[in-house]
Amino acid sequence: MNTFKNSTLEIFKKRLRVKNYSERTILSYSSYVLQYVNKLKKESYSLTTKDLNDYLFNYKYTSISQQNQIINSLKLFYKYILNKADIHLNKIERPRKEKHLPQIIDKELIIEKLAKIENIKHRAILTLCYSVGMRVSELINLKICDIDSNRMLIKINNAKGKKDRIVPLSEKVLLLLRQYYKQYKPKEYLFNGQSELQYSIKSCQNIYKKYIDSDLSIHNLRHCCFTHLLENKTDILIIQKIAGHSNPKTTQIYAHISNNLLNQVQLPI
Repeated sequence: MNTFKNSTLEIFKKRLRVKNYSERTILSYSSYVLQYVNKLKKESYSLTTKDLNDYLFNYKYTSISQQNQIINSLKLFYKYILNKADIHLNKIERPRKEKHLPQIIDKELIIEKLAKIENIKHRAILTLCYSVGMRVSELINLKICDIDSNRMLIKINNAKGKKDRIVPLSEKVLLLLRQYYKQYKPKEYLFNGQSELQYSIKSCQNIYKKYIDSDLSIHNLRHCCFTHLLENKTDILIIQKIAGHSNPKTTQIYAHISNNLLNQVQLPI
């Protein structure tokens, strides 16, 4: 197994890097592959698709998301390392997707809570995240040069799916960012940590739970933003572009949770 850890696993990581997978995904996939090989206690070259199917069938998954990640990682391992990209791998069944609607916080309540935050850095992080529905990973990767105050735009680089996109910058958010900048004077990244170049995702989660909702994650601000944009009669195609969704069906979920749209329905009784 040590030979596998030191060589085969590294080759697997390199193949994923060549395919432009993120380091976070590479770390996660490598961990699942190592877990699989150690569980079966076989030389990697002798692993079969039956081994894989049996393993996936008996695995105690914690979530559908984890199940899909494990399937993805092991299919790539069989394809790139074991050269067994046969028809049996394509027949591996995936779990049915859960269809949970996000919990939306009232717009006025969010604005009220943001206004009460005395720490200007924390207020800037949460306000910016909410204003354009930015993912937390996108927010911590923002650099000062990505804020274009002349054109009132924000460039989000290398976001989900390795895509760049441009989102609007509001005057209120710009003024807040300028106040924050004067006080904290960041060097490269817009938001840096106390001892690190970048602010961490965990820190963003903590401040969201502290100021907005202790039961939800900061990603909920993204859902709230797009729902509130829709309620403000923003065209859903514009929301799709701001969100960076490739498929318009992903954006249409917000039509199912918009209070304004639901309130317009004339019920039979």
